[in-house]
Amino acid sequence: MKPLPKPPAAWPGADGKPVSCNEKLKMLTENHKEAVTVLHDILEDAVLMGVDEAAMRAILQELIAALPSPKRGA
Repeated sequence: MKPLPKPPAAWPGADGKPVSCNEKLKMLTENHKEAVTVLHDILEDAVLMGVDEAAMRAILQELIAALPSPKRGA
């Protein structure tokens, strides 16, 4: 089995500089781990229930691409 993805070495900030606040980095890393776990479980369940793996990956990519920006309307 292929190892699950690790968080990025640096999180790019909106200003182009890497995020450096330790608390933010900790939260981003925890969120990344949670997302990997949830997405892995969703993909695994779908494939085990007979969904085509490539189709499910495309569905998940569409889902992520369609998430609204938290900056809209701000």
